[in-house]
Amino acid sequence: MKKTFLAAVLASALAAHAAPQERPQDRWNLADMYASTQDFDADAARVDAQLKEIGACKGQLGASAARFKQCLDTYYDAFKRLLRLYTYAGESAAQDTGDAAAQALEQKAQVLFSRIQQASSYVNPEILALGREKIDGFFRAEPGLAIYRHPIDDILRMAPHTLDAEGEAIVANFSLTQGSAGSIYRIFSNAEIPWPTVKLSDGKEVKLDQAAYSQYRESANRDDRKKVFDAFFGEWKSFEGTLGTTFSSSLKEDTVYSKVRKYPDSMTRALDANNLPRAVYDTLIKVTNENLPTLHRYFRLRARMLGVEQMRYYDIYPPLVHSTREYPIDEGIHMMLEAVKPLGPEYVAAMKKGLADRWMDVYPRPRKLSGAHMAGSAYDVHPYLLINYTNNYESVSTIAHEWGHAMHTYFSTRNQPFATSDYATFVAEIASTTNEALLLDYALKTAKNDDERLLYLGSALEQLRGTFFRQAMFGEFEQRVHAAADAGQPLTGAQLTKIYGEILRRYHGDAQGVVKIDDLYTVEWAYIPHFYNAFYVFQYATSISAGSLFADEILRGTPGARERYLKLLSSGSSDYPYDLVKAAGVDLATRAPYDAVAQRMNRIMDEIEAILARRKAG
Repeated sequence: MKKTFLAAVLASALAAHAAPQERPQDRWNLADMYASTQDFDADAARVDAQLKEIGACKGQLGASAARFKQCLDTYYDAFKRLLRLYTYAGESAAQDTGDAAAQALEQKAQVLFSRIQQASSYVNPEILALGREKIDGFFRAEPGLAIYRHPIDDILRMAPHTLDAEGEAIVANFSLTQGSAGSIYRIFSNAEIPWPTVKLSDGKEVKLDQAAYSQYRESANRDDRKKVFDAFFGEWKSFEGTLGTTFSSSLKEDTVYSKVRKYPDSMTRALDANNLPRAVYDTLIKVTNENLPTLHRYFRLRARMLGVEQMRYYDIYPPLVHSTREYPIDEGIHMMLEAVKPLGPEYVAAMKKGLADRWMDVYPRPRKLSGAHMAGSAYDVHPYLLINYTNNYESVSTIAHEWGHAMHTYFSTRNQPFATSDYATFVAEIASTTNEALLLDYALKTAKNDDERLLYLGSALEQLRGTFFRQAMFGEFEQRVHAAADAGQPLTGAQLTKIYGEILRRYHGDAQGVVKIDDLYTVEWAYIPHFYNAFYVFQYATSISAGSLFADEILRGTPGARERYLKLLSSGSSDYPYDLVKAAGVDLATRAPYDAVAQRMNRIMDEIEAILARRKAG
């Protein structure tokens, strides 16, 4: 995932197991940002000085086109420095979540972020007061303002939701407390929760932190899987009340800011941030529910291949085909580089440069942040990728995913000025899922036998389940709980568990006997970090839909497909994300992309069943 200060929990393993494999090139080089904390402090001091210049621009934006540009240049340069500080502090903390010094740097960056918001709180109201006619005159008079055209147009678009200067200053004062619930969750879930220990069938005792849960939920022994689920979710259940209060606080914060910004509800505010049509969200949820029979077909096929009569929730994660094959990091990188060749030599060369220059931190370690993410906010440095590589095929898929984000950042920052170099999650996950689709195509073409093909096909099915159906399910849960919070309804941990359980059971066909869900596992909502970033996860589902279509066109050699895709990666935020994707050839407000995901799943299952039929006949 592209980092949003909360990482997706993907395939990872016990940290102690990976340490002996580590080489110097397997650690990222944070010194590319700052060689020392003294350099960090010096840049923080420069930002602090720029805050005074930003403050001096108050009341001056309309003085002339030249002054308008000067003030915008100062603001964006300060913000660029701040994001570099934030990235260094965040990744320093990510490589060791218990590092107090890194946490102090994060807090310092947060304070600066709050101060820059306060210092610049007058900007939007002042721009709105100038009006479009005067602003357009400035753009005609000063060609250097062109790089700010889309950001300024977006400010003008947000006029109904922008307060006067005094109101914006008050809102800015609260920015330091924004996201506190998510920060509490992050530290608790990564560093302080008292993880349980379970004894597996082979006598091994395992401490079930998030990394171990991701590993041992795939166990071939069904009793072990049940033990892992019972112990892991039992621990979350014991904190159901506390985590319910924490998450409810996050929901209330979104409600308050929605009211302050004069939105009818939290969902409208969240979507409007990137000018996304409501039809995208509504169509996704509607079409996903209509395609649940495809998901249920997958679960029935999974039960057949695992040899279980009744699927349970703890039967979802073990691979459909048991494989002892390992993919050391060098082999995984080779597969990834071969897979992305259809994107052209420039794309491959950029990826090779990043690998040589140590953009990636490869292996799990004690206290390292779980999961995987790409942090791309250090505009004039390069992206950073946090991975927890465990030598299985899922780890190969993960690096392909995260390097998709990194290449998106690389092409965007190379082709866009800082003001339009960032890109919305709505676009970001397309780059990662396209890479995963290309990897699958390469893996299938180079598979040596049906066992290997089944491994890759099964992995693809699980990717589609986890990235499309599961994220859409999360999106529906968010829709429900945010609506309840907006309506002033109390949401305790137990109530959140009940709402989540109802949706979880419907998606998994519990009533139809497809997958039975134990009551204990319905506390799963408490384990999902994404919920602290409102209306974020649905974009995984929209993105894999678009990414699959882009990959298919590129692999077929459709004229112009690669060029349109690379243009999308190079566009940053030069336009609204929905419009950028539509211009590249996919309209995510229609049902076609989502139906295509279900059709792809059915084609994969057809191929698996054909292999199984050949084996039975043989």
